[in-house]
Amino acid sequence: MRAVLQRVQNASVTVNDELVSSINQGFLILLGVENTDDEKEAQALARKISGLRVFTDENDKMNLSLADVDGEVLVVSNFTLCADCKKGRRPNFERAARGETANSLYEFFCDEIKDAGVKKVCKGIFGADMKVELLNDGPVTIIIDSQELAK
Repeated sequence: MRAVLQRVQNASVTVNDELVSSINQGFLILLGVENTDDEKEAQALARKISGLRVFTDENDKMNLSLADVDGEVLVVSNFTLCADCKKGRRPNFERAARGETANSLYEFFCDEIKDAGVKKVCKGIFGADMKVELLNDGPVTIIIDSQELAK
């Protein structure tokens, strides 16, 4: 499972010109589910993200977590994070989990973020052509691979 976190002042998802979800201060998470992923990896990734201290404290140091700032989360499924670009110029997406499996783990991940204490967890629409808008704060952008957490 791969996650790209962006610390945001706000973010939203629109599908067919209709607002689907929006958040204020927190994380926009682009989540790619690979065909070898399972609930254990989703849970570990959710716990890691919810505890990351990347929000600034009164001394302007990145020292606060989502819970500390009452942050919100917007999770957007993104199979293209699983792209293999080693050969040729067209990405290979064989590592991406298939629809039903990927959606199930995406939903599980979102539930785990909630269980970790994040009060507001919003989502895009799985498999839809989404338009994502954000105001990146920092910018702070972090990439986490669940396989690296297991090492």
